[in-house]
Formats: sequence, C-alpha cells, structure tokens
Amino acid sequence: MLTLRVLERIAEIPREVWDALLREGSSPFMEHTWLAALEEAGCVGEMAGWIPRHLALYDGDELVAAAPAYAKTNSEGEFVFDWSWADLANRLGIDYYPKLVLAVPFTPASGDRVLVKPGRDRGETIAVFAKAVRTIVKELELSSAHVLFPREDEARAWAEGGDFMVRHGVQYHWHNRREPRPFDDFEDFLTTLPSKKRTQLRRERKQPALDGVVVRTLRKEEYTAEMARVMHELYLTTVDKYFYGRRYMKRRFFELVAERFADRLAWVVAEKDGKVVASAFNVTKDGVLYGRYWGTHVELPFLHFNVCYYHGVDEAIRQRASTFNPGAGGEHKRVRGFTPTLTYSAHHVEHPRFRAILDAHLARERIAITEYVASGGKDEP
Repeated sequence: MLTLRVLERIAEIPREVWDALLREGSSPFMEHTWLAALEEAGCVGEMAGWIPRHLALYDGDELVAAAPAYAKTNSEGEFVFDWSWADLANRLGIDYYPKLVLAVPFTPASGDRVLVKPGRDRGETIAVFAKAVRTIVKELELSSAHVLFPREDEARAWAEGGDFMVRHGVQYHWHNRREPRPFDDFEDFLTTLPSKKRTQLRRERKQPALDGVVVRTLRKEEYTAEMARVMHELYLTTVDKYFYGRRYMKRRFFELVAERFADRLAWVVAEKDGKVVASAFNVTKDGVLYGRYWGTHVELPFLHFNVCYYHGVDEAIRQRASTFNPGAGGEHKRVRGFTPTLTYSAHHVEHPRFRAILDAHLARERIAITEYVASGGKDEP
C-alpha cells in the first residue's frame, strides 16, 4: 500500500536510503549530503522562509520515491520569479503565502525533483505525487504548489498527471560539442566563434596574467575549514554589494560541504601574491559542471569572466564534461559562447480565477521564450 509521509527533516531518511533513489545524471544538489547540510547549517528554516516539508512515498516500509519540499512564506531564493503572481493574488483577495515548493533551496540547477526507485515507472509515480500535492494544498489551505527546475520530461509529467501549468525560463549554458567530438582545448572552442568574439575572448583571457593573478581549481586536500571560511567571506562580498542580496548561505554550510562533499566540489580560486582574492563555488557530477557563488576582494578587469566562465570552460573541456551550467541570468554569457537553454517549472494554483489568468499569461510567455531560444538569443523574449 502506498503511503505519503511529510517529513520535517531530511535526516528522518537515512542518507544511503535517500541516495539509492538517485539515477545517473541526477543533480548533485539532490543528494542527501547537500540537503542535510542546508538544514544543519541553518540556511533553511522558519527564519529563512524555507520550512522543510519533504515528501516521502512508501510502499509498506520501503521508500520508493521522495522529493525535497518546503513550505514557503516568501519568494526569496527560488529563481523562478513570482513576485508579480503574489501581487496579483493580493489584488484578488488571495493569501499567496504560505505556498508549497518542491525545489533545492537557492539553487537554479535543473534535475530530477522527484527521486524514484529504479524499476518503478516515473510517470506513474509523479502522477501519484501530483495528486498528493494537490490534496496537501487543499487540506492546508495553501494558495499553490510549485515544482522548480525539473527536467523537461518531469515538467511534462506534472502537467499530464497532475494538471500543473508549465512555465518556461532561460539560462545560458556552455555545451562541449564540436561535432562529432568534444573540444580538444579552449582554442578549439574559440574556432566556433566569429572572429571578433575570438579576439575579444583571447584579450580577456590574457588579463589575469598581466595583473599577476593565477586562476586554478583547488586540489582535494585543500578543502579545509580555513578555505571554507575564505570562500564564505568571498561569497559575502557579492551578496552584500546589492540591495537585493541575501546572506542565504551560512559559513557553517561551507564548512560542512568542504568536509562531507569534497568529491563533488570544484572550487575555483584566483590568487595574487599568494593570497586568494576571488573565487567561484563550482560543483561537478556526471559530466556536468555547475557554477554557483562568486566573490572578490579586488576589482580587476575581466576577473569575473575568467574565474566564473573561462576557467569553467577550460575545466569542462579537460574533464570531457558535456555541459557547464554557470547559474541563473546573464545575457553577457551569450557573447562568450554560452547558448540560451530552456528551463522548466510546474505550478498548481488552487483559486480558479487566479489560475485562469496565470494560464493565459504562461501560454504567451512560453511562446516568446521558445522563439527566443530557437533564435539562439538573437531576439528578446
């Protein structure tokens, strides 16, 4: 008999049991260690507006599917922006918060959002989840439920099996393909770009050496508590710079992943006179390199591009990785060889009028974004 349980801590499921549901290509951010570190470090919780309500599907005593889920009392740290939806709900007299979100907090990286035991039908299992989520929304009198950054096939399964609305978004990814083989090196990649762009990238890539800066990926033995402190301080330089910045990630989180997640980490540092002056928090798994947090103590020309983009492309080529996903936003990435890539989310809204308005809006938005991606980013969405 299938039973859905709502859990307040990821630790209620043993790590080996959760991770047994992962499949090849699953995002590293869906691993138990990453999600547990967010909770243990206090990055999520009531104060952050991310209250863990993880969904676990059992067949008898056996865990057969699970999804990280959170009751949200704000829209921060989601990267599928819905503040205008909250404003519309308010004008319709609807309390938009709390809502239910199935996602990895603060992480706009696509992947499975429902982990399913190998051998079980994913479509059928997601349909069970979709029905259960709609019931939870109704019984708890929530406004809505949102599945953020699922793969395309999973977004489609939520729509078909649970009557969820699909939303499209755009990110800029670098793909390691020079048909019929991967790139040999960075120069090989540059040959695919127009002459003007090749000249620009070569000039920008030379700048760190001219400034006496060395950019490199840390070795495994360098993931220490002290390096975690350095990385966290650099992370804060970025979030504290902007009025909308939020200190989502705690120093303790950096320490925990350095200790427990080092096999997945590919932290990048820029060093000048033997001192780390800038960094990027990268993670790697199954042929995909993910870029997360950037920070710097100095203002040097093109340092951001070298630490966050060019070094990542170099690493992806060296590792024969298929994709480098540097994170959300950034039209400037397209000029540097990154291509617009569709992202997906799926949404259930309980109020009929609210849903009807959003459904019409999303239909128009999907057309515009699909055309933009198909054009290679030449036309504004």
